[in-house]
Amino acid sequence: MYPEKLFWNLDFYTIFLGLGFVGAVVLFRFLADRKQIPARVQNLCLVSGVSSMLGGYLFAVLFQGVYNAIASGKFSLSGDTGATFYGGLIGGTSTFIAVYFLAGKWAFPKKGETKARFLEVLNLGICSVVIAHAFGRIGCLFAGCCHGAVTTAWYGIWNAELGAKTVPVQLFESLFLFALCAFLCFAAFRWKKNLNLPLYLILYGVWRFIIEFFRADERGETFVPWLSPSQLTAVVLVLLGGGLLVFALRSNGRDHENE
Repeated sequence: MYPEKLFWNLDFYTIFLGLGFVGAVVLFRFLADRKQIPARVQNLCLVSGVSSMLGGYLFAVLFQGVYNAIASGKFSLSGDTGATFYGGLIGGTSTFIAVYFLAGKWAFPKKGETKARFLEVLNLGICSVVIAHAFGRIGCLFAGCCHGAVTTAWYGIWNAELGAKTVPVQLFESLFLFALCAFLCFAAFRWKKNLNLPLYLILYGVWRFIIEFFRADERGETFVPWLSPSQLTAVVLVLLGGGLLVFALRSNGRDHENE
């Protein structure tokens, strides 16, 4: 772990967050160009994406504050509150959708292109979210947060905060996310239907539910004693993703019947 500042008051956590943002933008531009999405729509997505990062960060901190309040009984927000990915996902997605449609309606009042392209944009945007998350988890590994249980196994990585080796669940999750990103990019071009959102919700939800058993950092409790807040949220994501997948496949079947 290397939580110390390196240069210009930056640490590895901040550096990898920045790499995640750059990777997300570059990947979206590449995929959008391959899909021949017009430049004006891509620029709108960039504005929405930057806005979603701000909104996502605020929600991430807010959700962590709620988790901390559940654990301690006291709600507070400060520089030490931390942040949770689920909050960032919900807040960032909501902000992106709001800015995309509001700014799109203002910028292209007589064009229905932004609305018509939304599902395609969302399909590609999920890939960007995943690759940004993958880099972010490497940042977590360097920062020592979101760590696994203390271990003496060969694969353990030294955690300076704990003074012991821990299971590198952050690294495992990063590798999973890079693989998931590759799969979703493949699906975006091979499959006619825009299924990346439900696939992401299901696959990441299942992964997150499982990997939580190997984490050992304090994450609070829920009304279900044997489930952490992240596991309970993962269940919701899987159910939501399953519902969206069934809806998408059924609507696809009706489209074929009408042909």
